[in-house]
Amino acid sequence: MKLYDFGPAANAQRVRVFLAEKDIDVPVEQLNVREDRQFAEPYTSMNPFHCVPFLELDDGTVIAESISICRYLEELHPEPSLFGRTAEERAVVDMWLRRFELDGFIPLLHALRNHAPTFAGKVVPGTRTDLPQSPHMVQRGKEMATIFFNRVEPLLAGREYITLDRFTVADISGCFTVRLTQPLEMDLSGWSNIAAWFTRINARPSFQL
Repeated sequence: MKLYDFGPAANAQRVRVFLAEKDIDVPVEQLNVREDRQFAEPYTSMNPFHCVPFLELDDGTVIAESISICRYLEELHPEPSLFGRTAEERAVVDMWLRRFELDGFIPLLHALRNHAPTFAGKVVPGTRTDLPQSPHMVQRGKEMATIFFNRVEPLLAGREYITLDRFTVADISGCFTVRLTQPLEMDLSGWSNIAAWFTRINARPSFQL
């Protein structure tokens, strides 16, 4: 198999952290998406949604979407378990994955794409579009993330990890959600539990990309 990757991309980094935590070695090919390499062949046929990362299996099957890639690799390498070992654990981890992705990561991702000059003409992931960057999207993304962080803050009191009693893929997605606040200059000081958890997780060796 081969992983198609772009170093600075948050979703690509999520997979690389997962690989590091599992101690899995996968051949990697870098695609410079800033230069629209993903729109060239054979990549556009392999992955018509034009986003990184994506994983090509030995039989030619292509798996895109970072969490889908991680789920596949978890099936091949079940230990250490990062998605949960029982039906209940897997459901709880998945619940927190959805919470962070839908209510935190996605709003902040769209805020960043409408804020950073490097995303001009690329406000929709995997596209080249003439849609202009919108300051309203930036503001709404920050507002949505603020609501989400306010809900998560009390739930992290006294907890070392997002869920269960150990590190899981929910911590990976959660950490990259909080990382998106940095280029948007959001202040975490009002969420002390989130900030403390983020500091611990972000300091893990696997996150030193």
